[in-house]
Amino acid sequence: MINNSNLNLLYISYYWPPSGGPGVQRGLKFAKYLPELGVQPAILTVDEQQASYPLLDPTFEKEVPAGLEVYRTPTSEPFEYYKKLSGKKEIPYSGFANQEKADSFVDKVFKFVRGNLFIPDARVGWNKHALKKAEELLQANKYQAILTTSPPHSTQLIGLKLKKKYHLPWVADLRDPWTNIHYYDQLYHTALAKRIDKQYELQVLEQADAVIVTSEDTKRLFLNKPVAIDPNKIFVIPNGYDEDDFVFQSTAPADTFLITYTGTMTENYNIDVFLKVLAHLMSAHSEINYKLRFVGKVSDGVKQRIEKAGVLGITEFIPYVPHQEAIKYLMESTILLLAIADVATVYANVPGKLFEYLASNKPIVCLGPVHSDADRIIDECGAGRLFHYTAYDLMLDHMTQMSKAWKINPNLDLPFMNHAQYSRRGLAGELAAVIQQLVDKE
Repeated sequence: MINNSNLNLLYISYYWPPSGGPGVQRGLKFAKYLPELGVQPAILTVDEQQASYPLLDPTFEKEVPAGLEVYRTPTSEPFEYYKKLSGKKEIPYSGFANQEKADSFVDKVFKFVRGNLFIPDARVGWNKHALKKAEELLQANKYQAILTTSPPHSTQLIGLKLKKKYHLPWVADLRDPWTNIHYYDQLYHTALAKRIDKQYELQVLEQADAVIVTSEDTKRLFLNKPVAIDPNKIFVIPNGYDEDDFVFQSTAPADTFLITYTGTMTENYNIDVFLKVLAHLMSAHSEINYKLRFVGKVSDGVKQRIEKAGVLGITEFIPYVPHQEAIKYLMESTILLLAIADVATVYANVPGKLFEYLASNKPIVCLGPVHSDADRIIDECGAGRLFHYTAYDLMLDHMTQMSKAWKINPNLDLPFMNHAQYSRRGLAGELAAVIQQLVDKE
């Protein structure tokens, strides 16, 4: 039921339908449930005809709530020049998953330009347009609070300027680390560029009235910076799953042990031990028809490692698909493979797909850091096992036991998983409480 005494929130997000990927889902789901909880968002975003979206998923447009105010502005970004110079048709993915490990000279030049002339990122050209529209909206005294969500972290600079001018409660939602993101060093920053970027990051952390992060480790990461910030104003609101998305019945195949991974897979995702285990199982249990399926972008380097491990013949590669179709692939699986990028900030990385994996009730086999947030979540939900990247013997034993269980009953679903705390509706309630608390202080 809609609350008619809603407070009005200006929600500023670069990513919005028809953009695809996990970033857009967080804002879209918040916009869906916040009105039920006393907060009415209005979305300020970029014109989809001018946006630099690496992924498109027009099906998300069907989920935009009826009557939601969405304001779109022009932008000024360098990606068209990149495509002309490089001859590539795609916008670089987060972490450059759609680029070769060995960059061309043009790629290196473009990364250098991105890292040093576009601070904090190459979408900063949207800011002047978004600021102009935001000021038009705020001058009407219609909104009681502002929320900026990133990446791109340049969006947080919009919130920084609006806070200084209008003094409204400002929530900075940082879905990923900023200067500690795992691909940061690939941008060839000069010392000056790094210093400017870090200063922007600290200003946002200090001046936002509330900072939202998606994991406890990201909170610790920010608190360890030389920044004057009250730890009580950093709130952990993870990504989650929407019950409404799970309309498909579980249909694990009876004749195939089907292992599915969804999302981007680059060389930073160390799955070598899993591939070695799978190769062993193929030999030791030739009576079982194993199949490995990737749904999404897989880098050429990972494909080479799959071939080297000897499991290419049982591997299927499916390009990026709309969100609902990806969920359907989950529901058609025996078990799900999850990998966390093996990088310096690995403990702060809780993949958004984890929560939809949980909602599928399929057993999860994860490669990542032991005692991390992801490890804790999988364990507390009884959703499977996380293994360190080198834990061959432990993983082999686990996968062997699952293979034996599958021969008795090919349905390995876990129907009693404890994951309700990660529903999008409940998480929207946590955000609404933060916003209401800030507004009540004014």
